[in-house]
Amino acid sequence: MSSEVKSHPFHMVDPSPWPAVGTIAAFLMATGGIWYMHAGQPWVLILGFAVLMYTFFGWWRDVLREANSGTYHTPLVQRGLRVGMLLFIASEVMFFFAFFWAFFNATVPAINRIAHEVWPPEGVIPFPTFGLPFLNTLILLTSGATLTVAHHALRLGDHRKTALWILATVILGVIFTACQAYEYGHAAFGFTDGIYSSTFYLATGFHGFHVIVGTLFLLVCFFRARRGDFTPNQHVGFEAAAWYWHFVDVVWLFLFVSIYWWGSSAFFAQQ
Repeated sequence: MSSEVKSHPFHMVDPSPWPAVGTIAAFLMATGGIWYMHAGQPWVLILGFAVLMYTFFGWWRDVLREANSGTYHTPLVQRGLRVGMLLFIASEVMFFFAFFWAFFNATVPAINRIAHEVWPPEGVIPFPTFGLPFLNTLILLTSGATLTVAHHALRLGDHRKTALWILATVILGVIFTACQAYEYGHAAFGFTDGIYSSTFYLATGFHGFHVIVGTLFLLVCFFRARRGDFTPNQHVGFEAAAWYWHFVDVVWLFLFVSIYWWGSSAFFAQQ
């Protein structure tokens, strides 16, 4: 096949071991998880997780090699990758829609006739809206701005500034995660203290997980930008990371307004 001339714009992927290795990892994690819950032995679960991480590393390494080859990612393939990323983000929107629905289902009587008439429920002390949550909002919005500057620098072909502004975004993401961990550590309610804590930790915790994933995504883009992998006309990997990060920004705005602001307004109005 290597001696044949490519006469089409599609990417015909070479045979890869990673789907099979990933299947083995999933089997080990499933059986290991059951074994751990019944017998308390975590070793098979840990092995499955290690194999999964190895699968991620090997598979993404091959994808980066294909992206840097200069022949595989034609304009048609790039368009397909962008559509795939948009569909992935759309599926993530459905996840968060379910979490928001759970929150409003417990708080708005017009949606659920047995919803709490007083929210937060009595005994719950929420976080001050314009304290640490507002600071985290500013941090995340600033990170969106620095990422936009990085994208602009990349379109101009300035790899140094691109890497610098991506690194700034990564640092802001780490600061946001640290503030979120501090917030959890000083919460006046636990994870199992009722419907308020359940919906709060589910929505904000899942968002925090996305921030961690997005930070790692951008960290990879930082090293790729330093290496010169991106060009003004071909940087689908960076675009995917940027879209994901901006999606995380938008979700946080909804979380801040609905859970931290509106969801706590009745409590602070009584103070």
